[in-house]
Amino acid sequence: QVQLVESGGGLVQAGGSLRLSCAASGRTFSTSAMGWFRQAPGKEREFVAVIRWSTSSTDYADSLKGRFTISSDNAKTTVYLQMNSLKPEDTAVYYCAASRTNYIVTASFRQPSAYDYWGQGTQVTVSS
Repeated sequence: QVQLVESGGGLVQAGGSLRLSCAASGRTFSTSAMGWFRQAPGKEREFVAVIRWSTSSTDYADSLKGRFTISSDNAKTTVYLQMNSLKPEDTAVYYCAASRTNYIVTASFRQPSAYDYWGQGTQVTVSS
């Protein structure tokens, strides 16, 4: 089992920045990637970013490239999401997730079904 705990959410004005953290514990060596998703009220959970351990590669939702950056510590137990130039439409609960499967195609990690473990989420609210 892997436990994930997000932190760093809060209220920020449009144009501001936030850095989310996701601390992983447990059998972290069994994971192949960690990602971030978000879910706004009344909407489906959507992919934000992923980082893969085997290739150290990253992938982002097309609409977020250039504003959001995913990174990790050397131990691969904490994943960060740096969010810049925030917009009111970025308001959502942000979830951290971990996958045990090393999918060949990185785009496979864009689906929530690719992940085995989820955190409880952290609220991000961007005011206009």
